[in-house]
Formats: sequence, structure tokens, C-alpha cells
Amino acid sequence: MLQTKSVVLDAQAIDRALIRITHEILETNKGAQDIALVGIVTRGDLLAADLAQRIKEIEGVAVPVGSLDISFYRDDVATHFSPELHTTTIPFSIEGKTIILVDDVLYTGRTIRAALDALMDFGRPSAIQLAVLVDRGHRELPIRADYVGKNVPSSKQEHVRFLLEPVDGRTSVEILQAAPGERIGSAPLGGES
Repeated sequence: MLQTKSVVLDAQAIDRALIRITHEILETNKGAQDIALVGIVTRGDLLAADLAQRIKEIEGVAVPVGSLDISFYRDDVATHFSPELHTTTIPFSIEGKTIILVDDVLYTGRTIRAALDALMDFGRPSAIQLAVLVDRGHRELPIRADYVGKNVPSSKQEHVRFLLEPVDGRTSVEILQAAPGERIGSAPLGGES
């Protein structure tokens, strides 16, 4: 069983990180014109909706928001007997837009690779930028986030998890430690890419 080892971001720290990411997105893209947010299900989509609301409050522009299920694009899909399926909802054309791909925790980079493959099935954006709440390192692929809320050094024996009040009863980013002999994988708990 996974035990909470430490809380690395509380609700206020997460709020501050999202405010900073929002401003960085707007600064890098010179406003909110021609951008859209696509969150990776199941936590990235919630963060994408939050960022879109913040952009609207700052710029007065309602940017398009979508959610992306990458279940069948994962390179480990064959090892899961019945992957948990969610819905992809991208109710706008991504052609020519700058897509801000949003996820909660960046880890090996494999989830992001799968998300890039899935996005290309919807068209060809002018650019794709990556925003993550937490970057924990340990990359296996050459993936780098453009916007990072916090870098959280962790070991491979730990799991970094983003918890959100409406879903989990509290909002935080926590490092979880496995019991001796217990294996930690990125897929079962969700939230690590």
C-alpha cells in the first residue's frame, strides 16, 4: 500500500504555480489568440480547464479547451488486459493553432509521446507546447516541458500524485512511498507521464 511520504505542494502553492504558468503561456504566445488547451485525461484535463478559466479572467478571451484520452496510444497498452477508457473531446479544429498540451505530472515522457501521436490524428497544429504542474525527472524519452509548476526530485521507488478537492477530497501534490517489495508503476494510479 502506498503511504504519503511528503506533501510537496499544498492548495495555495498549486494556485500560485498555476497563476505563474498562465502568465508564462500568455507572455510566450503574446496573448491568447490562436491558442487552445488540451488536457490529458484524467488530471491534465482538469488543469487545462482551470488554466482556461484563468486566461479568460486575465485576457477576457475564452480559449478552446479539449480533453485527450491516450489509452490506446500508450506503448504499454498490450500489457493492460482492459485499459481504463475515457472520452476524448476536442470540439474545435487544431489546424494552425498553438496547442498547449496539459498534464499533471511529467515522469518518463511516455504519456506525452502517446498524447502527441493522438493529437496528430486530429490535425496539424502550428505548434505544441507542454504545460505540467510537476516535473519529477527520470525521462526515458527526449521530452521537455515548456511550462512547469514545480520540479520535484524523486526516486523511482516513489510515486508523485496530484490530488484535487472535487475528486480526492483535498488538493495537493504528494510523494507516495511503496511498502517494501511493492512495485510502483505509472499507469495504475494515473498522474505520471
